[in-house]
Amino acid sequence: MAHPVRKEEAETVRWDPFPDLNRLNQQLQGYLERWNELPSVFGGAFTPRADVEETDDAFVVEIELPGVKRDDVSLEVAGRRLTVSGERKERERIGVLRRRTRTVGQFHYEVVLPADVEEENVSASMDEGVLTVRVPKPASQRPRRITIS
Repeated sequence: MAHPVRKEEAETVRWDPFPDLNRLNQQLQGYLERWNELPSVFGGAFTPRADVEETDDAFVVEIELPGVKRDDVSLEVAGRRLTVSGERKERERIGVLRRRTRTVGQFHYEVVLPADVEEENVSASMDEGVLTVRVPKPASQRPRRITIS
């Protein structure tokens, strides 16, 4: 009588979803970047990348504008709406342009800030291709530290 032969059990492999999720995130980010550039292909304005940060006393908006001169930027504040527009101009080239991945042309960025602001005290500066706009909050909306007695 033959004894039953036991086959070796297959090794269990644990699935790690994070590399797949990371790859999917990168693909989606690529699609969104291309979607963002579509308007410039069709003659409209592109939207530059930006961060909006809230501090105790202000909103700070940083907008990436490499290659853009101060004179080519327009900044407007109306109520809580901040609008930045302008143009990234094509630079004059000596050789033949073989490939272009940088967006040129008109740009437009607009954000509605989540609270009231002091329109008259807005300040802006440009450093290393980043436009920083500081939009102060009214004193009545700033947190006030209370001393405990």
